[in-house]
Amino acid sequence: MSSLVVRREVLKLVDEAKSNGATMRRISPIIGYSTRTLKRWRSSEVDKRTQRNNFKPTNKLSDDEREELIQVANNEEYKNLSPHQIVPKLADKGIYLASEATFYRVLKDNQQLKHRHKAKPATRAKPTPLVATKPNEVYSWDITYLPSTVKGIFFYLYLFMDIYSRKIVGWQIYITQSSSLASEIMKDIAARENIQEGEVTLHSDNGSPMKGATFLSTLQKLGIMPTFSRPSVSDDNPYSESLFRTLKYSAIYPSKPFESVTDARVWTVGFVEWYNNKHCHSAIEFVTPSQRHREEDKDILQARKILYEEAKSKNPLRWSGNTRRWVFIKKVYLNPNKERVNITEDIMVPKLHSS
Repeated sequence: MSSLVVRREVLKLVDEAKSNGATMRRISPIIGYSTRTLKRWRSSEVDKRTQRNNFKPTNKLSDDEREELIQVANNEEYKNLSPHQIVPKLADKGIYLASEATFYRVLKDNQQLKHRHKAKPATRAKPTPLVATKPNEVYSWDITYLPSTVKGIFFYLYLFMDIYSRKIVGWQIYITQSSSLASEIMKDIAARENIQEGEVTLHSDNGSPMKGATFLSTLQKLGIMPTFSRPSVSDDNPYSESLFRTLKYSAIYPSKPFESVTDARVWTVGFVEWYNNKHCHSAIEFVTPSQRHREEDKDILQARKILYEEAKSKNPLRWSGNTRRWVFIKKVYLNPNKERVNITEDIMVPKLHSS
Protein backbone atom coordinates (compact mmCIF):
# COMPACT_ATOMS: atom_id res chain seq x y z
CA MET A 1 0.00 0.00 0.00
CA SER A 2 1.52 3.34 -1.15
CA SER A 3 1.13 6.29 1.19
CA LEU A 4 0.01 9.75 0.02
CA VAL A 5 3.55 11.13 0.45
CA VAL A 6 4.97 8.39 -1.83
CA ARG A 7 2.34 9.10 -4.45
CA ARG A 8 3.17 12.79 -4.56
CA GLU A 9 6.88 12.09 -4.86
CA VAL A 10 6.30 9.62 -7.76
CA LEU A 11 4.06 12.11 -9.62
CA LYS A 12 6.66 14.83 -9.19
CA LEU A 13 9.35 12.60 -10.76
CA VAL A 14 7.00 11.66 -13.65
CA ASP A 15 6.32 15.37 -14.42
CA GLU A 16 10.01 16.12 -14.38
CA ALA A 17 10.74 13.23 -16.80
CA LYS A 18 7.97 14.33 -19.16
CA SER A 19 9.30 17.89 -19.22
CA ASN A 20 12.61 16.50 -20.41
CA GLY A 21 10.90 14.76 -23.34
CA ALA A 22 10.25 11.24 -21.92
CA THR A 23 7.01 9.47 -22.84
CA MET A 24 4.73 7.55 -20.46
CA ARG A 25 5.45 4.30 -22.33
CA ARG A 26 9.10 4.60 -21.26
CA ILE A 27 8.41 6.00 -17.79
CA SER A 28 5.94 3.33 -16.54
CA PRO A 29 8.32 0.29 -16.69
CA ILE A 30 10.99 2.24 -14.86
CA ILE A 31 8.89 3.48 -11.93
CA GLY A 32 6.84 0.25 -11.68
CA TYR A 33 3.41 1.90 -11.93
CA SER A 34 1.00 1.79 -14.86
CA THR A 35 -0.32 4.88 -16.65
CA ARG A 36 -3.81 4.10 -15.35
CA THR A 37 -2.56 4.11 -11.75
CA LEU A 38 -0.82 7.45 -12.21
CA LYS A 39 -4.00 8.99 -13.69
CA ARG A 40 -6.01 7.76 -10.69
CA TRP A 41 -3.52 9.30 -8.34
CA ARG A 42 -3.77 12.65 -10.10
CA SER A 43 -7.57 12.65 -9.91
CA SER A 44 -7.51 12.71 -6.10
CA GLU A 45 -4.99 14.04 -3.65
CA VAL A 46 -6.74 12.16 -0.82
CA ASP A 47 -6.08 8.45 -0.07
CA LYS A 48 -9.61 6.97 0.00
CA ARG A 49 -8.53 3.38 0.78
CA THR A 50 -9.62 1.81 4.04
CA GLN A 51 -6.77 1.79 6.54
CA ARG A 52 -6.20 -1.41 8.57
CA ASN A 53 -6.84 -1.17 12.29
CA ASN A 54 -4.51 -3.53 14.12
CA PHE A 55 -5.84 -2.78 17.58
CA LYS A 56 -7.15 -5.88 19.32
CA PRO A 57 -9.23 -5.53 22.48
CA THR A 58 -8.28 -7.94 25.26
CA ASN A 59 -10.28 -9.49 28.06
CA LYS A 60 -7.19 -10.60 29.93
CA LEU A 61 -7.25 -9.99 33.66
CA SER A 62 -4.83 -7.46 35.04
CA ASP A 63 -2.27 -8.49 37.61
CA ASP A 64 -4.33 -6.86 40.35
CA GLU A 65 -7.46 -8.71 39.23
CA ARG A 66 -5.62 -12.05 39.17
CA GLU A 67 -4.26 -11.42 42.65
CA GLU A 68 -7.74 -10.60 43.94
CA LEU A 69 -9.11 -13.82 42.39
CA ILE A 70 -6.43 -15.93 44.10
CA GLN A 71 -7.05 -14.26 47.45
CA VAL A 72 -10.78 -14.94 47.20
CA ALA A 73 -10.22 -18.61 46.21
CA ASN A 74 -7.96 -19.06 49.26
CA ASN A 75 -10.28 -17.22 51.60
CA GLU A 76 -11.44 -19.23 54.62
CA GLU A 77 -14.99 -19.30 53.23
CA TYR A 78 -14.00 -20.63 49.78
CA LYS A 79 -10.72 -22.52 50.21
CA ASN A 80 -12.41 -25.95 50.18
CA LEU A 81 -14.71 -25.18 47.24
CA SER A 82 -14.26 -25.58 43.50
CA PRO A 83 -14.66 -22.60 41.12
CA HIS A 84 -18.04 -24.03 40.08
CA GLN A 85 -19.19 -23.45 43.66
CA ILE A 86 -17.30 -20.21 44.31
CA VAL A 87 -18.71 -18.23 41.36
CA PRO A 88 -22.43 -18.76 42.23
CA LYS A 89 -21.79 -17.91 45.89
CA LEU A 90 -20.07 -14.67 44.86
CA ALA A 91 -22.93 -13.87 42.49
CA ASP A 92 -25.42 -14.25 45.37
CA LYS A 93 -23.46 -11.54 47.16
CA GLY A 94 -23.53 -9.28 44.09
CA ILE A 95 -19.86 -9.90 43.28
CA TYR A 96 -18.48 -10.86 39.87
CA LEU A 97 -14.77 -11.42 39.52
CA ALA A 98 -14.48 -13.84 36.58
CA SER A 99 -16.05 -16.90 34.99
CA GLU A 100 -15.53 -20.44 36.26
CA ALA A 101 -13.18 -21.11 33.34
CA THR A 102 -11.04 -18.09 34.25
CA PHE A 103 -10.98 -19.17 37.90
CA TYR A 104 -9.74 -22.61 36.85
CA ARG A 105 -7.15 -21.14 34.49
CA VAL A 106 -5.71 -18.71 37.07
CA LEU A 107 -5.62 -21.36 39.80
CA LYS A 108 -3.87 -23.77 37.42
CA ASP A 109 -1.26 -21.13 36.55
CA ASN A 110 -0.54 -20.81 40.27
CA GLN A 111 -0.36 -24.58 40.95
CA GLN A 112 -3.52 -24.46 43.05
CA LEU A 113 -5.75 -26.60 40.84
CA LYS A 114 -5.63 -29.68 43.02
CA HIS A 115 -8.24 -31.37 45.19
CA ARG A 116 -9.42 -28.54 47.40
CA HIS A 117 -11.35 -30.58 49.96
CA LYS A 118 -9.87 -31.66 53.27
CA ALA A 119 -10.95 -35.24 52.61
CA LYS A 120 -9.04 -36.26 49.51
CA PRO A 121 -10.10 -39.27 47.45
CA ALA A 122 -8.62 -42.53 48.70
CA THR A 123 -5.69 -43.78 46.68
CA ARG A 124 -5.13 -47.49 46.26
CA ALA A 125 -1.56 -48.63 45.96
CA LYS A 126 -0.78 -51.46 43.58
CA PRO A 127 -0.41 -54.81 45.38
CA THR A 128 3.08 -55.83 46.43
CA PRO A 129 4.81 -57.67 43.56
CA LEU A 130 5.04 -61.41 44.16
CA VAL A 131 7.37 -63.89 42.50
CA ALA A 132 7.15 -67.68 42.48
CA THR A 133 10.27 -69.73 41.82
CA LYS A 134 8.87 -73.13 42.77
CA PRO A 135 5.55 -74.90 43.39
CA ASN A 136 3.53 -74.12 46.53
CA GLU A 137 4.89 -70.62 46.87
CA VAL A 138 2.18 -68.29 45.48
CA TYR A 139 -1.47 -69.30 45.08
CA SER A 140 -4.29 -67.39 43.44
CA TRP A 141 -8.00 -67.99 43.94
CA ASP A 142 -11.39 -66.63 43.00
CA ILE A 143 -15.05 -67.60 42.62
CA THR A 144 -16.94 -67.75 39.33
CA TYR A 145 -20.59 -68.30 38.44
CA LEU A 146 -21.86 -71.43 36.76
CA PRO A 147 -25.40 -71.15 35.32
CA SER A 148 -28.22 -73.37 36.48
CA THR A 149 -31.44 -74.28 34.68
CA VAL A 150 -33.34 -71.90 36.97
CA LYS A 151 -33.07 -68.31 35.73
CA GLY A 152 -31.27 -66.10 38.25
CA ILE A 153 -29.88 -69.04 40.24
CA PHE A 154 -26.18 -69.87 39.97
CA PHE A 155 -23.69 -72.36 41.33
CA TYR A 156 -20.42 -70.97 42.68
CA LEU A 157 -17.11 -72.55 41.66
CA TYR A 158 -14.30 -71.93 44.18
CA LEU A 159 -11.01 -72.40 42.34
CA PHE A 160 -7.47 -72.32 43.79
CA MET A 161 -4.38 -72.47 41.57
CA ASP A 162 -0.60 -72.40 41.91
CA ILE A 163 0.65 -69.56 39.69
CA TYR A 164 4.10 -71.15 39.23
CA SER A 165 2.82 -74.41 37.79
CA ARG A 166 -0.71 -73.22 36.79
CA LYS A 167 -2.02 -76.36 38.49
CA ILE A 168 -5.50 -76.32 40.03
CA VAL A 169 -4.61 -77.32 43.59
CA GLY A 170 -8.15 -77.20 44.97
CA TRP A 171 -11.75 -76.52 44.02
CA GLN A 172 -15.34 -77.04 45.07
CA ILE A 173 -18.84 -75.98 43.98
CA TYR A 174 -21.47 -74.66 46.37
CA ILE A 175 -24.82 -72.91 46.08
CA THR A 176 -23.64 -69.94 48.20
CA GLN A 177 -20.55 -67.80 48.68
CA SER A 178 -19.11 -68.10 52.16
CA SER A 179 -15.76 -67.56 53.87
CA SER A 180 -16.36 -70.68 56.01
CA LEU A 181 -16.78 -72.83 52.90
CA ALA A 182 -13.58 -71.37 51.43
CA SER A 183 -11.84 -72.17 54.71
CA GLU A 184 -12.70 -75.86 54.39
CA ILE A 185 -11.23 -75.98 50.86
CA MET A 186 -8.05 -74.25 52.04
CA LYS A 187 -7.61 -76.71 54.91
CA ASP A 188 -7.92 -79.60 52.47
CA ILE A 189 -5.35 -78.05 50.11
CA ALA A 190 -2.89 -77.44 52.96
CA ALA A 191 -3.09 -81.07 54.03
CA ARG A 192 -2.86 -82.50 50.50
CA GLU A 193 0.04 -80.27 49.42
CA ASN A 194 1.78 -80.55 52.81
CA ILE A 195 2.00 -76.76 53.13
CA GLN A 196 4.35 -75.56 55.85
CA GLU A 197 3.89 -72.40 57.88
CA GLY A 198 5.10 -69.28 56.05
CA GLU A 199 5.50 -71.18 52.79
CA VAL A 200 2.53 -69.96 50.72
CA THR A 201 1.18 -66.52 49.84
CA LEU A 202 -2.48 -66.53 48.74
CA HIS A 203 -3.71 -63.77 46.45
CA SER A 204 -7.36 -62.91 45.76
CA ASP A 205 -9.71 -60.04 45.04
CA ASN A 206 -11.71 -58.12 47.66
CA GLY A 207 -14.87 -60.26 47.77
CA SER A 208 -16.54 -60.95 51.09
CA PRO A 209 -15.58 -64.68 51.13
CA MET A 210 -11.93 -63.67 50.62
CA LYS A 211 -11.89 -61.11 53.44
CA GLY A 212 -14.31 -62.82 55.82
CA ALA A 213 -13.13 -63.27 59.39
CA THR A 214 -13.47 -67.06 59.27
CA PHE A 215 -11.31 -67.41 56.16
CA LEU A 216 -8.63 -64.98 57.37
CA SER A 217 -8.51 -66.77 60.71
CA THR A 218 -7.98 -70.09 58.91
CA LEU A 219 -5.13 -68.63 56.85
CA GLN A 220 -3.50 -67.34 60.02
CA LYS A 221 -3.67 -70.78 61.65
CA LEU A 222 -2.21 -72.40 58.52
CA GLY A 223 0.59 -69.83 58.32
CA ILE A 224 -0.55 -68.55 54.91
CA MET A 225 -0.10 -64.87 54.06
CA PRO A 226 -3.08 -63.27 52.22
CA THR A 227 -2.73 -60.46 49.67
CA PHE A 228 -5.52 -58.65 47.85
CA SER A 229 -6.22 -56.88 44.58
CA ARG A 230 -7.29 -53.25 44.41
CA PRO A 231 -11.07 -52.76 44.40
CA SER A 232 -12.58 -53.19 40.91
CA VAL A 233 -9.20 -53.96 39.31
CA SER A 234 -9.41 -57.42 37.75
CA ASP A 235 -5.88 -57.13 36.29
CA ASP A 236 -4.47 -57.49 39.81
CA ASN A 237 -5.58 -61.15 39.80
CA PRO A 238 -4.82 -62.16 36.20
CA TYR A 239 -4.08 -65.86 36.68
CA SER A 240 -7.49 -66.71 38.10
CA GLU A 241 -9.22 -64.57 35.46
CA SER A 242 -7.29 -66.35 32.71
CA LEU A 243 -8.13 -69.77 34.18
CA PHE A 244 -11.85 -68.93 34.25
CA ARG A 245 -11.68 -67.91 30.61
CA THR A 246 -9.98 -71.20 29.71
CA LEU A 247 -12.66 -73.08 31.63
CA LYS A 248 -15.64 -71.34 30.02
CA TYR A 249 -14.23 -71.30 26.48
CA SER A 250 -12.91 -74.85 26.45
CA ALA A 251 -14.32 -77.27 23.91
CA ILE A 252 -15.74 -79.47 26.67
CA TYR A 253 -17.69 -76.68 28.40
CA PRO A 254 -21.41 -77.62 28.24
CA SER A 255 -23.68 -75.62 25.95
CA LYS A 256 -26.59 -75.89 28.39
CA PRO A 257 -26.88 -74.86 32.06
CA PHE A 258 -26.24 -77.38 34.81
CA GLU A 259 -29.22 -79.25 36.19
CA SER A 260 -27.83 -79.50 39.73
CA VAL A 261 -24.77 -78.97 41.90
CA THR A 262 -23.92 -82.63 41.40
CA ASP A 263 -23.94 -82.23 37.60
CA ALA A 264 -21.68 -79.18 37.90
CA ARG A 265 -19.27 -81.06 40.16
CA VAL A 266 -19.13 -84.08 37.86
CA TRP A 267 -18.29 -81.86 34.89
CA THR A 268 -15.64 -79.94 36.86
CA VAL A 269 -13.92 -83.19 37.85
CA GLY A 270 -13.41 -83.93 34.16
CA PHE A 271 -12.23 -80.40 33.40
CA VAL A 272 -9.68 -80.35 36.23
CA GLU A 273 -8.36 -83.76 35.13
CA TRP A 274 -7.94 -82.50 31.57
CA TYR A 275 -6.47 -79.14 32.56
CA ASN A 276 -3.95 -80.45 35.08
CA ASN A 277 -2.82 -83.62 33.28
CA LYS A 278 -3.48 -83.22 29.55
CA HIS A 279 -3.54 -79.51 28.73
CA CYS A 280 -0.17 -78.33 27.36
CA HIS A 281 -0.06 -74.81 28.76
CA SER A 282 1.45 -72.18 26.44
CA ALA A 283 2.74 -69.98 29.30
CA ILE A 284 4.93 -72.81 30.67
CA GLU A 285 6.36 -73.96 27.33
CA PHE A 286 3.62 -76.49 26.54
CA VAL A 287 4.09 -78.85 29.45
CA THR A 288 1.11 -79.78 31.60
CA PRO A 289 0.53 -78.02 34.94
CA SER A 290 0.97 -81.32 36.79
CA GLN A 291 4.34 -81.95 35.11
CA ARG A 292 5.57 -78.52 36.14
CA HIS A 293 4.12 -78.90 39.64
CA ARG A 294 6.16 -82.09 40.02
CA GLU A 295 9.15 -80.11 38.65
CA GLU A 296 9.54 -82.42 35.67
CA ASP A 297 9.38 -79.60 33.10
CA LYS A 298 13.10 -78.83 33.03
CA ASP A 299 13.99 -82.40 32.05
CA ILE A 300 11.15 -82.50 29.50
CA LEU A 301 12.30 -79.28 27.86
CA GLN A 302 15.90 -80.47 27.88
CA ALA A 303 14.88 -83.69 26.10
CA ARG A 304 12.95 -81.66 23.51
CA LYS A 305 15.97 -79.47 22.83
CA ILE A 306 18.24 -82.49 22.39
CA LEU A 307 15.71 -84.00 19.98
CA TYR A 308 15.67 -80.84 17.88
CA GLU A 309 19.47 -80.61 17.83
CA GLU A 310 19.70 -84.23 16.68
CA ALA A 311 17.10 -83.63 13.96
CA LYS A 312 19.07 -80.63 12.74
CA SER A 313 22.36 -82.59 12.71
CA LYS A 314 20.74 -85.26 10.51
CA ASN A 315 19.26 -82.79 8.04
CA PRO A 316 20.77 -79.32 8.54
CA LEU A 317 19.35 -77.96 5.27
CA ARG A 318 15.85 -77.98 6.77
CA TRP A 319 16.87 -75.25 9.24
CA SER A 320 17.77 -71.74 8.12
CA GLY A 321 18.90 -70.81 11.62
CA ASN A 322 18.87 -72.19 15.15
CA THR A 323 16.40 -74.77 16.36
CA ARG A 324 13.46 -73.88 18.56
CA ARG A 325 14.49 -72.57 21.98
CA TRP A 326 12.70 -74.67 24.57
CA VAL A 327 12.95 -72.20 27.46
CA PHE A 328 12.62 -73.15 31.10
CA ILE A 329 10.49 -70.53 32.88
CA LYS A 330 12.46 -69.83 36.02
CA LYS A 331 10.22 -67.23 37.66
CA VAL A 332 6.54 -66.31 37.51
CA TYR A 333 5.50 -62.83 38.59
CA LEU A 334 2.23 -61.54 39.98
CA ASN A 335 1.68 -57.76 39.66
CA PRO A 336 5.35 -57.13 38.78
CA ASN A 337 7.05 -53.76 38.60
CA LYS A 338 7.66 -52.38 35.11
CA GLU A 339 11.41 -52.79 35.44
CA ARG A 340 11.05 -56.59 35.72
CA VAL A 341 13.64 -58.36 33.55
CA ASN A 342 15.27 -61.75 33.11
CA ILE A 343 12.24 -63.92 33.91
CA THR A 344 13.38 -66.89 31.86
CA GLU A 345 16.40 -69.15 31.88
CA ASP A 346 17.62 -71.12 28.91
CA ILE A 347 18.29 -74.80 29.49
CA MET A 348 21.91 -75.43 28.79
CA VAL A 349 22.35 -78.49 26.56
CA PRO A 350 25.57 -79.66 24.90
CA LYS A 351 25.36 -78.65 21.26
CA LEU A 352 25.50 -81.47 18.75
CA HIS A 353 27.57 -81.02 15.60
CA SER A 354 26.92 -82.72 12.28
CA SER A 355 29.67 -84.95 11.01
